[in-house]
Amino acid sequence: MKLSAVSSFLLPLLAAAAEPTPFGVMSSHSASPVHLLPMNAAGQKFWLGGETSSYCPISSGCPDGKYTVFAAGGGALDVVVPGGQQVYVDEDGALSFTQAHSAYIPPGSSLGPFEHKPGKPFGYYSFNGWGATGFMACPTEDSRWQVFAAIHNATVPQGNVNDCIGFSALAVPSNATAGAWQYA
Repeated sequence: MKLSAVSSFLLPLLAAAAEPTPFGVMSSHSASPVHLLPMNAAGQKFWLGGETSSYCPISSGCPDGKYTVFAAGGGALDVVVPGGQQVYVDEDGALSFTQAHSAYIPPGSSLGPFEHKPGKPFGYYSFNGWGATGFMACPTEDSRWQVFAAIHNATVPQGNVNDCIGFSALAVPSNATAGAWQYA
């Protein structure tokens, strides 16, 4: 049931304050296949649908890693790994994040500006670089939707940017100490 999936995503992330804090993202586009899907980090990209991919090298004391959590401001992920994991838009327009233990960002990528506006119960998260109007979700072969900056010249998985769906990225405050040790 869609409502229980939304509840299981929201309950661990809700916090009382509206000041900048770490946050998760849920898509909003009524009457579309991407409505109310959580944004997940996996394979150095972001997806609507599917599962978050995380890793922890220690046997105990690891953050949950089940949900993707952005650091306050949205320019990085909320992780424990030394050096952190930065968020960027690659030259094809895909919302991406750096590999753990590496600050490498491919040439031609954009570091923003990302905008996080906290709110109760939801805030908003967006990318405003390259003339983008936020984010769009593009269909893939495996039933997930890959997240891209909403730009007309994005190189999308199935080749046609007109198949993508623009969505509002609802920022859901997180009360976790960290989202994951690292996202993979």
